[in-house]
Amino acid sequence: MKYHIVTVTPFEQNATLLWDPATRKAAIVDPGGEIERLLAAVASRELSVEKLLLTHGHIDHVGGAAALAQRLGVPIEGPQREDAFWLDELPEQSRLFGFPATAALRPDRWLDDGDTVTVGNAALEVIHTPGHTPGHVCFFDRAARLALVGDVLFSGSIGRTDFPRGDFDTLIASIRGKLFALGDEVEFIPGHGPMSTFGRERLTNPYVGEFA
Repeated sequence: MKYHIVTVTPFEQNATLLWDPATRKAAIVDPGGEIERLLAAVASRELSVEKLLLTHGHIDHVGGAAALAQRLGVPIEGPQREDAFWLDELPEQSRLFGFPATAALRPDRWLDDGDTVTVGNAALEVIHTPGHTPGHVCFFDRAARLALVGDVLFSGSIGRTDFPRGDFDTLIASIRGKLFALGDEVEFIPGHGPMSTFGRERLTNPYVGEFA
């Protein structure tokens, strides 16, 4: 699996273009906005987008999803259904955070722990990682040793838990019990900021590292 990160919205959210080089089929993970830039990234690589993937229901990650899905004629998969209330509140989220008016959203497929999503001939494992939001999911390409972790874990930090139905202990359990278990060598793309590896965060992250 190949990838290209496009940082979008005033929140500098990492929207990720993923594609299978064998088929040129692609997915866009967390298209939070600026869809013309995302479409330009697709066109410049001569890819065919077949779906959108959402890690969770916050507007900086999903604000462009409905318009982009309609434009491309593709389905939306994810997050886990416990984030339905966040997607229902997209109109209010857009007002509060100064985003373009955004309607409530329902994905074509809710995802659960252990599900698989495909991109061309490649497969991503779905990992339910609540804590930042109750329905947050991460995507793991086991062959490429690459994870897309949304707002669960960052280089040197972790996701906020002060939003409705966020929970600090649950988030820590998701990171240590599910993400770190995938292997120290796994690289991850966070929802914001630079990439890192689980091993680096396990050793040095002040919130979830070995000495935290």
